[in-house]
Amino acid sequence: MYYFRALIFCLPLALFSGLATAQSASIAFGTIKADPSLPVEVTSDTLEVNQTDGSAQFLGNVLVIQGVMRLSADKVVVSYKPEQKGIDQLEAIGNVILVNGPDAAEAEHAEYTIDSGTIVMSGNVLLSQGNSTLASNQMVVNLKDGTAQMSGRVKTILNPDGGN
Repeated sequence: MYYFRALIFCLPLALFSGLATAQSASIAFGTIKADPSLPVEVTSDTLEVNQTDGSAQFLGNVLVIQGVMRLSADKVVVSYKPEQKGIDQLEAIGNVILVNGPDAAEAEHAEYTIDSGTIVMSGNVLLSQGNSTLASNQMVVNLKDGTAQMSGRVKTILNPDGGN
């Protein structure tokens, strides 16, 4: 009888803890740690500079390169630190693709905070690593340590033969 009560008590805990882990996943991202202190190269079809807030808006076929990291999007808005003391943040909008080494991720939106080396991708995130793919609502990439955290209905397909 004691074992039956323990089973009744522990079974819901085991089931609900499994649901919680299905909401997020930690993974490696990129084979080389990126260096956020490197210069940022931006190429686009057009550039609009806003003198009022000190931002720059790159439009059309935007490609951002920083060391081994590549980010492309339809539009990228660059926000500068106060008194133009360097780049604070890049906001990528539309058809965002992030590539670091052999790994690639795509999303609808991304925000790259330069000082922390963190990129937050959101909106139908799809990560490709070799033959494996993972999907989620959001992915936070830490370029400094080469890791990523996926959250919000994380989904992948596992092959029993090991061909993930």
